[in-house]
Amino acid sequence: MTGHAALARANFETGCNCAQAVLCAYPELLPRETAMKLGASLGDGIGRLREVCGAVSGMLIALGLKYGYADPKDKAGKAAQYEVIRALADEFKRENGSIICRELLGLDENCQPEPPEDRTAAYYAKRPCAKLCQTAGEIFERYVAEHPEDGQ
Repeated sequence: MTGHAALARANFETGCNCAQAVLCAYPELLPRETAMKLGASLGDGIGRLREVCGAVSGMLIALGLKYGYADPKDKAGKAAQYEVIRALADEFKRENGSIICRELLGLDENCQPEPPEDRTAAYYAKRPCAKLCQTAGEIFERYVAEHPEDGQ
């Protein structure tokens, strides 16, 4: 487990939502307060909608911060970015079975949002989220190691 991946896991285990946990594991990309605010809406599969896993969203925001294109007319940059997004999401899916929060948690597709639960030992014991945050960190770290500064 890399330092960033371990930090992503620890961040979740100390109260961050899944997107915040991954984003805050990369302080070299943005300040913690900004990472917390940016990830605030994406936890629990986007505000408890149980859609795309927040750890995946956090990983892909980190990707954009490090390698994203900034010119809206950069069609090649956009296409390259989307290709990498799909590759990282596919890797997460291969390792975990899905990128969808409710599927990762074994919830019915008609599950209804509920208020966030208290973070207790029982909460952590029944959720794979800390491991999913770690996995997202590991996937991003592998990508960064293979693409140190070449953009894609």
